[in-house]
Amino acid sequence: MKIAFFGSSLVSAYWNGAATYYRGMIRCLDALGYSTTFYEPDAYGRQTHRDIKDPEWARVFVYANSIEGLSRALDDARDADVIVKASGVGVFDEALERHVLEIKKPGAKAVFWDVDAPATLERVHEDPRDPFRPLIPRYDHIFTYGGGDPVVKAYRSLGARACIPVYNALDPSTHFPVFPDKRFGCDLGFIGNRLPDRETRVREFFFGAASRLPERKFILGGNGWDEPFLPNVHYLGHLYTADHNAFNSTANAVLNVNRESMARYGFSPPTRVFEAAGAAACIITDAWEGIGLFLEPGSEVLVARNGDEVAGIIKALKPEEAAGIGRAAHERVMREHTYAQRARVVDAILGG
Repeated sequence: MKIAFFGSSLVSAYWNGAATYYRGMIRCLDALGYSTTFYEPDAYGRQTHRDIKDPEWARVFVYANSIEGLSRALDDARDADVIVKASGVGVFDEALERHVLEIKKPGAKAVFWDVDAPATLERVHEDPRDPFRPLIPRYDHIFTYGGGDPVVKAYRSLGARACIPVYNALDPSTHFPVFPDKRFGCDLGFIGNRLPDRETRVREFFFGAASRLPERKFILGGNGWDEPFLPNVHYLGHLYTADHNAFNSTANAVLNVNRESMARYGFSPPTRVFEAAGAAACIITDAWEGIGLFLEPGSEVLVARNGDEVAGIIKALKPEEAAGIGRAAHERVMREHTYAQRARVVDAILGG
């Protein structure tokens, strides 16, 4: 079965937090017999900041960031059995959401794969004239990488035929424990791009904790944090995925901070939660509903409601305790949350 997948980027995680999600899902669908072409625009400098070469398990079609480039990509995708439009491609999103429905051949399926469903739904609900709104009932399936029942109910209220969460997960072939790397030695590490609906929460949970513990070391990775920092915060800039295992395996604890909308909806663990657990990291996360479906608070993950609680956890956390929590998280995700398991869910829905 041929899949045409329009997304932000498969080969670059630069300003593209969904990259490892795409890779894990498409690699495992390939193992089930699917043939995927991933269509991505040459935009935002991603092609000059590639993390991987074109993989053996997918064909990568990079199109020019122009109407002509988009047209060539759409023409190439016409013979697919399943056409996927992911949210947040970054360019021509409105056009793609309409055109993928127009080009699918008879008998083919159209899927909208929402990698930021809370933000999409809030946008659509706030603007009754949003151009995506009337398109929702025309898609055969809505897949989301989080959100749980609140997102399913919201999409169904907008006329979706079917909405199925396909949660983030672990790809054990790419994220696993490694030897510590002194570059990343710290009490708390955080990787995340600077985004409007995340920044306030990062300032509370990460910078707030750092300001309360001036004697402890904090490391920040991600794009856009170009500003003076506290003396105990070391800024890495963009951290390529090749270094994520070392980062997660070295820090005494790593922090997860959900974006504002995802925290409100709950049931939306970001990809980096599973990547960090795959490297047996001790994860401290902000509080959100549904976390127990993925990791058990207290024994497999530590939960904080604000920067003061993060600081309290860091102050009390011994290396041996952190290591035990990391091992428990690793065992849980290996047992219940791998992309191979998620791909079988998608395969059952698509009728492969």
